[in-house]
Amino acid sequence: MLAKRVIACLDVKDGRVVKGTNFVGLKDAGDPAELALRYAREGADEIVFLDISASNENRGTNREWVRKTARELDVPFTVGGGIRSANDVRETLSCGADKIALNTAALARPELVSEAAGEYGSQCVVVAIDAKRNGSEWGAYANGGTRATGRDALAWAQECERLGAGEILLTSIDCDGTRQGFDCELLSKASSKLGIPLIASGGAGNASDFLDAFTAGADAALAAGVFHYGKLSVKDVKEFLAGKGVSVRCGELK
Repeated sequence: MLAKRVIACLDVKDGRVVKGTNFVGLKDAGDPAELALRYAREGADEIVFLDISASNENRGTNREWVRKTARELDVPFTVGGGIRSANDVRETLSCGADKIALNTAALARPELVSEAAGEYGSQCVVVAIDAKRNGSEWGAYANGGTRATGRDALAWAQECERLGAGEILLTSIDCDGTRQGFDCELLSKASSKLGIPLIASGGAGNASDFLDAFTAGADAALAAGVFHYGKLSVKDVKEFLAGKGVSVRCGELK
């Protein structure tokens, strides 16, 4: 059985890690490189770095932030925000990223997913989907959760898989920052439709929420604020999961 992954996320704006609730009310959480190193030392399986204002500001990812953070890490590092072309993919990977995350640009031009996967391999391509509930369905949102696209989030996830994405990072806008748990209904439905790894995002509040996400079908679970502000450490989560019989990479738990 493949080990479940615990991922720390750094939402970066103006050179600082920030975190809000439902994608608004952002508060400072620290320096990206310092936090990335801390989480790697705690045993995070991966670090995700999202330049959350790049698309709204119509610019590329700040590559200096990426280089500075990548220098500190010896775990897989995913970078997203402002990646709009195959050249942006190449430049981001050359700055030290192991994977790139596409969101707004992929919604605008889905062939970017297949271009990136064809050039660099599906293992390098994560499609991030920000999903907001509408009754019994979920819509996909662009531009940092500010713009409805009219696309069904689950259908979009399936399309991204067909286009060559290696993973789906699925964030519940409704649950984001609430610390009330992941949207397990969303995760369960997505997992049943996908043949590629699914990363749960949005709502982690305690270690049992990670267990719930994995039970719902997620292959990895990502958190931000609960780690940034000291309620939990990555090590806490992994020890809890191991105690519940979940397969995790346990070398870090010594």
